[in-house]
Amino acid sequence: MDNVIEIAALRKTFGATVALDGLDLDVAQGEVHGFLGPNGSGKSTTVRVLLGLLRADSGRARLFGQDAWVHATELHRRIAYVPGDVALWPNLTGGEIIDVLARMRGGLDEARRRDLLDRFDLDPSKRSRTYSKGNRQKVAVVAAFASRAELFLLDEPTSGLDPLMEAEFQRCVHEVKATGATVLLSSHILAEAEALSDRLSIIKRGRLVQSGTLADLRHLTRTTVIAETAAPATVLAGMPGVHRPQLHDGRVTFDVDSDHLDGAIAALSGLGLRSLTAHPPTLEELFLRHYGEELPSDTSAATDGAA
Repeated sequence: MDNVIEIAALRKTFGATVALDGLDLDVAQGEVHGFLGPNGSGKSTTVRVLLGLLRADSGRARLFGQDAWVHATELHRRIAYVPGDVALWPNLTGGEIIDVLARMRGGLDEARRRDLLDRFDLDPSKRSRTYSKGNRQKVAVVAAFASRAELFLLDEPTSGLDPLMEAEFQRCVHEVKATGATVLLSSHILAEAEALSDRLSIIKRGRLVQSGTLADLRHLTRTTVIAETAAPATVLAGMPGVHRPQLHDGRVTFDVDSDHLDGAIAALSGLGLRSLTAHPPTLEELFLRHYGEELPSDTSAATDGAA
């Protein structure tokens, strides 16, 4: 499968601040790719380089095989972009803005436009200066998904949307994927990326630290096991791959590396296993593995799905 996005050794600085530090990222045609990291990790800078709004210091950023900076004008006709903080022309109505953006992208599907306005409960006759943040976001979302774009660059796209509108947004992503379009979803809302993405990439300080399917990334992490046994499970404390076993009233809770899970379960079976539950790590846990204490306090709320 061809790659729609190809980024290699991408570097971008702002004075002494390094925003991108040799970033590598590939996004295959037709996939939804989650691009994860907290604010300040380099996600938005990457998207702006792909849009041709910023010129990288070094490295390569290509869309559809073309240089994102050199061919920005022609590439924009194939791209739909939704930022996390939407600024609109204040004296134009929402409908007029959607039409302007559509002409920049080579037109839109009128039936699709009407359907999206209804689904997102957006009045297109009001001037944008009267819109709330959520309604400004809806304008950008409707304009993007009503277009005939081949690539959707979505940078914190549900910022300001309520849960019902977030659900509609997710439906839209599934719909454009079904048409063969490609989506790069840059987000710190981990539940959203987990629900939508075929593959995920985690960025830290402008560098890629993990990339793969959710199953791939979970394989690199530990599984949480809760079991009840007839005999105390003290043997787990000395087993390889077993972490932080906690025993209480015949029950044991522990984390185990994926490649040692079989051995841990076999040990529990020998102790008179009465009950067992095990679950793979959530995307939040994967994310925290790479950021830990570096996460700002407001990002912890975002991991619970808050916009």
